[in-house]
Amino acid sequence: EREYFDLFVGLGRGEVLPYASYYLTGFLNERPLSRLRADLAALGIERVANNSEPEDHAAILCEIMAGFAGGRFEASSDVQRAFFEKHVAPWMGRLFADIERAESATFYRAVGAFGRAFIEIETEAFTFAN
Repeated sequence: EREYFDLFVGLGRGEVLPYASYYLTGFLNERPLSRLRADLAALGIERVANNSEPEDHAAILCEIMAGFAGGRFEASSDVQRAFFEKHVAPWMGRLFADIERAESATFYRAVGAFGRAFIEIETEAFTFAN
């Protein structure tokens, strides 16, 4: 719990900010978030009630990808690939690499390594799906 707090929340700000907007623009709640919201609306995927995190949080994007893979969200393989390439691939590998290198990471260092490898595998898998 302490490691999570130090890494992602912190006093004022965590060591790592797991948001697409931050990784892609350097700021929170920017254009990547609005683009994601538009794509989610087009897919009929709604925000979970009582969740205060913006939809471009890494955990939420992973949940959406899991929903595609598990059939909870209906989407063709082309739509899934396009979603991954637009909203996950451009930044999430860097996030996981940053988690691996984070000063306050112990447990999360392994999570970062696993996540980075997973993103690399998924990126390659989606290229074979073409």
